[in-house]
Amino acid sequence: MGHTIQDKKKLIARVRRIKGQADALEKALDKEADCVAVLQQVAAIRGAVNGLMTQVLEGHIREHLGAEGVSPEDRQEDVEQVVAALRSYLK
Repeated sequence: MGHTIQDKKKLIARVRRIKGQADALEKALDKEADCVAVLQQVAAIRGAVNGLMTQVLEGHIREHLGAEGVSPEDRQEDVEQVVAALRSYLK
């Protein structure tokens, strides 16, 4: 996946922020923080993961599905893979 290599620094930075948010959530739970604070942290993590998914998905669509010279068979196979990933993500 060339687009993940191109955006590697940005993607890793996003993952590290998500990791930090997950660590903060764990600490909040361990310290028996207020439910609202826990809910806010969960929402922040979800938003961060959604942002990561959007960035990777957009790069994939642009580079693989939108690329010129891709055979219809390869394009269809890629569509099926993206649909399967989205179904899994949206469960």
